[in-house]
Amino acid sequence: MAPTSEVSGNPTFTSFDVVPVLDLKDGGVVHARAGKYARAGKRAEYRPIATPFGPPHDAPAIARALLGITFSPALYIADLDAILGRGNNFELCQALANAVPGTDLWIDAGFAHLDDCAFWLPLGATLVIGSETIASLEDWNAICESFGRNVVLSLDFDEQGLRGPKDLMDDPDLWPDRIILMSLGRVGTETGPDLELLRKTIASAGDRHVYVAGGVATRDDVATVKEAGARGVLVATALHSGAIGQKEIAALWGGRRPQI
Repeated sequence: MAPTSEVSGNPTFTSFDVVPVLDLKDGGVVHARAGKYARAGKRAEYRPIATPFGPPHDAPAIARALLGITFSPALYIADLDAILGRGNNFELCQALANAVPGTDLWIDAGFAHLDDCAFWLPLGATLVIGSETIASLEDWNAICESFGRNVVLSLDFDEQGLRGPKDLMDDPDLWPDRIILMSLGRVGTETGPDLELLRKTIASAGDRHVYVAGGVATRDDVATVKEAGARGVLVATALHSGAIGQKEIAALWGGRRPQI
């Protein structure tokens, strides 16, 4: 269970957070193979996850275990079926919300238009909007105007640069309070984060919170990202492999975990 505010009961973020990631497909938890990422056409190569935290059909058990390790106030969920346009895992996401009350669910379901977002409103989740799926700046502005602080922008990069409207990277005034810097080609790998891109983004972000996704594999990776000024990392592979665990995460807070 995530740390909560004594006043509001809402999740309380530390100065740096390790946010666990769950990829959902066909009613279960799957895992990216090295270099295969969700929004770039490799979803069919995701396979049921092998993890010490539970069987792939028990997403709530896996989620509780990951949150117990990370003490994260948020859980990132990628609904690959919704991203593929072949249904969704809404009921499973609802079960996850019930299993981890007080946790801020960040839902990535391939949102492209305002209408795509409306279906997910009953969850009360934070919507992750990937630049790769944004049809136009007009659509992006409409989503921001309607959902405001309940939106996170994922700036999706591959070897050619930003996927999506280029103005999103060129004009930080278009960014919401929270940004994910997604290095798509590094997802599921152990190649480390793109630090050059991170430093460039942080320099442009002002007081916005920047989270890093893709390639984070070790405690040193996490420490380097933190020292660069990021607000947190999104991690899957390193948690399931045990490369990053409670001890490594507690070290980020001077050897102490947040109080629950």
